[in-house]
Amino acid sequence: MATPPAASLTPSTPSAWSDLASALKDSGSVGLGAFPMGVAFGVLVAHSGLAWWWASVFSGLIYAGSLEFLFLGLVLTAAPLTQVALTAFLVNFRHVFYALSFPLHRVRGRAAKAYSTFALSDEAYAVTAGETAQTFASRRVLWLQALIHLYWASGATTGALLGSVVPAHLTGLDFAVTALFTVLAIDAFRARRDLPTPLLALVCALVARFVFPGQLLLTAFVFFTVGLLARYALVRKKAPRHA
Repeated sequence: MATPPAASLTPSTPSAWSDLASALKDSGSVGLGAFPMGVAFGVLVAHSGLAWWWASVFSGLIYAGSLEFLFLGLVLTAAPLTQVALTAFLVNFRHVFYALSFPLHRVRGRAAKAYSTFALSDEAYAVTAGETAQTFASRRVLWLQALIHLYWASGATTGALLGSVVPAHLTGLDFAVTALFTVLAIDAFRARRDLPTPLLALVCALVARFVFPGQLLLTAFVFFTVGLLARYALVRKKAPRHA
């Protein structure tokens, strides 16, 4: 299981403990969604016939939520490496856009930056999407990501260990992350009151749902990205130019 750089996260000073406490507070609500989703993945691993510790390996070293569910199926069917690579690229391509506003510049040290890049998940990005996160200390960012990583990995391991006593299709666990991001989206709207963005996302999702139902997620992402770029260009064109 991947672990964050010890030197960057060891709480040896009062400020370090303060960063840890802040990260715990920041990641607490995310853990409520990440842990049960990890449990669902662990249960799936156990019922697939693989040894329980594969859940720990996947969640610790791959650590890519939806990709892990897909990767499990690819492993079980012995899919070619080219198919695995293409699937990983398409599913995780959205992370390229996360890097544009994630506070990676606040993280100090090569090893710490490498771990922070590796652990840039949907949940970590959602928590740091606000303007205040751009002033987070390096340790706070790393602790935040490490804790979210721990929630997911420990949930997956727990689900795999309890897989024999937990039904393969436990209703509700698969909705945990959806509910989490719904709440985070509401909080983000309350903070910024930017109505056009959620409306654009809703329109893109509805168009993708009815026009391209077989490729809903990918199509919605493409439409939303194009819409955001068009909106940015329009706002920039209308902005007054200073001599």
